[in-house]
Amino acid sequence: MKKIVEILRPRGAHWVGDGFPVRTLFSYDADPEKLSPFLLFDYAGPHVFAPSMTPRGVGRHPHRGFETVTIVYDGEVAHRDSAGGGGVIGPGDVQWMTAAGGIIHEEFHSKGFTKSGGPFRMVQLWVNLPARDKMKPPAYQAIASAEIPVVEFDGGRARVIAGEFRGTRGPARTFTPVNLWDVRLKRDGEARLDLPEGHNSMIAVLSGRATFDGAEYAGEAEVIRFEREGSEVLVRADADSMLLVLAGEPIDEPVAGYGPFVMNTPAEIRQAIDDYESGRFGAFGA
Repeated sequence: MKKIVEILRPRGAHWVGDGFPVRTLFSYDADPEKLSPFLLFDYAGPHVFAPSMTPRGVGRHPHRGFETVTIVYDGEVAHRDSAGGGGVIGPGDVQWMTAAGGIIHEEFHSKGFTKSGGPFRMVQLWVNLPARDKMKPPAYQAIASAEIPVVEFDGGRARVIAGEFRGTRGPARTFTPVNLWDVRLKRDGEARLDLPEGHNSMIAVLSGRATFDGAEYAGEAEVIRFEREGSEVLVRADADSMLLVLAGEPIDEPVAGYGPFVMNTPAEIRQAIDDYESGRFGAFGA
């Protein structure tokens, strides 16, 4: 069994632009080694938006050196970037954007959701890239809900976004080994989750409440972090629960970050800022 190391709790709430009311569940700024390859976990919502004529969101901003993974549970998000990627993702869909050598993008509520309003809930993860891949061309994966396989088990089910769950592989392409599972447990449902030995593993409770290894419990917007040793976790739902399971092979490299840039050295951060300000991250079309 993987032993529990700690429970991570949000540091407070803030808005990203005017469309994303966010709680940050963890960030790499304190101890990146214990989270690697994950850098940041933002949980937006749950929140109910009134109908509007003007799309809410966050305007054009840069990234370099990592990937952003956006999972929508309620509402719709429209994405557009300087590499030509874009589209609308709704409930169950995933957007996996590889910023790599540099990208500019924007994220707003879709036109349809802006007009109708309603419940909104999404997650955005930042996933680090190894040094060898940080300056590769940017890329974009739009993963529709219908493309994500579902594994049913007694007491619940798992959608396999990345990696492998009980012999079923997810559609996301990753640069290093990563498991990302959207798990739903019914009240009193249990699941034994096999997580790779040596990987950094965490389980976020997005709604409900769950008990781990028969001892520690976590509620909404809390993350259980496990030791790298061991390969199994027992989860029991104390109420209908929505979990996000993350496990990844650590990237044993230094981390230097500044705002939307995550590289390996301060010199590379300075270069990223210069490249962005000099227009080397591409440009939006009309």
